[in-house]
Amino acid sequence: MIFSPGGLRRTIFACALACAAASPVFAEGGAPVETIEIAAQPIGEFHIGRDQKLFGPLEFVGGLEMTSPSRDFGALSAFRFLKPGSDFIGVADTGFWFFGTITRDADKRPSGVSNFRMQQMVDASGEPIDKKWEVDAEGLAVKDGIATVGFEREQRVVQFRIDPDGMKAPFKTLDYLVPARELRQNRGFETVTHANPHGQHEGGLVVVSEKSLDKAGNIYAAIIEGPRKGVFTVKRNGDFDITDGAFLPDGDMLLLERSFSMARGVKMRLRRIYGESVEKGAVADGPVLMEADMGYQIDNMEGLDVWTRDDGALMVSLVSDDNHSILQRNLYLEFILHQD
Repeated sequence: MIFSPGGLRRTIFACALACAAASPVFAEGGAPVETIEIAAQPIGEFHIGRDQKLFGPLEFVGGLEMTSPSRDFGALSAFRFLKPGSDFIGVADTGFWFFGTITRDADKRPSGVSNFRMQQMVDASGEPIDKKWEVDAEGLAVKDGIATVGFEREQRVVQFRIDPDGMKAPFKTLDYLVPARELRQNRGFETVTHANPHGQHEGGLVVVSEKSLDKAGNIYAAIIEGPRKGVFTVKRNGDFDITDGAFLPDGDMLLLERSFSMARGVKMRLRRIYGESVEKGAVADGPVLMEADMGYQIDNMEGLDVWTRDDGALMVSLVSDDNHSILQRNLYLEFILHQD
């Protein structure tokens, strides 16, 4: 979803880049794979002006503010790691794929972004798609070399074979089960995620809309794969909308949520949804783990992934969508989620 926050934020970080983007390499069908130079400014404090590290069960590890001379860079709406904490794939809601690697310092904190590439999404003939309403990509799940993407406006959930050297057109369209008439045009599936492989849904796909509400005011969602397929809803809590989600190792689902008003700006929230409430016909719900406003290093937070670090720590990574606005920022934030 795109919104215009108006006069938000402090003065934007300004950085002169030493080199421009490299010449694009063309994938089969004519879609360029553009190598993009990223400047990343480390973020050491989540709560601005304070050295606080713990925010409920979440411990801030570090973050990055990312800029680039490329006009295509930005609008990062969803991402998933292909290698835990390192190589990633993502989608921008302007109709681009992106790939890259998070680099780290000796203390395992994020220090930069390397090998960043973007490629425009293509149609069945391999030609780039220029119509924004056709490629408003918002949700992403990854499993076994397959990327499953949720699109808004032209509502659909489709699958692609992952090829960082040249993504092709989708090979399969999935039934998302929620009646199409119930999906609002710009409030569709922002969360596309695989359930716990050892849980009741056996790793099947789960989709959650941003703000398509039933008559009770709850948010439409569905289990679209696995032995217990069906539509459910997520209880709407306050004025927050859902922007992404991922399942935790214990079977619960972590949701990223966002709220915005002209008076107070943007907020973000992380909510833990009880796994047993993710069930056909149920209203899923769970506690808020953390909430942050403009006094914290946040922006329009849209992407989330959960992964396990090499020392066993359970990690939560977030990215923001700057909407290609000079008033917003592209952020990467990283937390440890403590389970005790």
